[in-house]
Amino acid sequence: MRAIFRTSHNGVGVSGALRRWVVAVFVLGVLGTGAELLLLGHTEDYRQLVPLGLFALSLVLLGLTLSPNPRWLRWFRTLMVLFIASGLVGVYLHLSANAEFELEMYPSITGLDLLWESLRGATPALAPGTMTYLGLLGWAFTMGHPVLAGSSFTREENQ
Repeated sequence: MRAIFRTSHNGVGVSGALRRWVVAVFVLGVLGTGAELLLLGHTEDYRQLVPLGLFALSLVLLGLTLSPNPRWLRWFRTLMVLFIASGLVGVYLHLSANAEFELEMYPSITGLDLLWESLRGATPALAPGTMTYLGLLGWAFTMGHPVLAGSSFTREENQ
């Protein structure tokens, strides 16, 4: 598997080309999801601003990773962990809000019926999972990055 990422085609390393594609998909995901959240008015309280703040910070840090300094890539990785965590927390918050609404409407609903209706509620329960997806994609960008080649963290990761 490692050989696939070390071969080259027309003088361009496959891992470098793949890394550029991953970054492009990440940036499109951040910009598209950020625009969607703004269009939906996802700005009512501080919890709803978290994804937008993470998006802005990710674009700044991504720009800084262009410098050959491993510190910025490590900060970017840390931010991707926050992306993943915010996605999981967001799913919980959306699902809880939907369950609360369903219980107000139908106080006797329980179990799988409550879960099913909560998943189908007005607030898209699984939409915050996009943050987790983007976090994993951003992390993938840093895996095996040449700037991190000398760090012990990357050596352990590649074994």
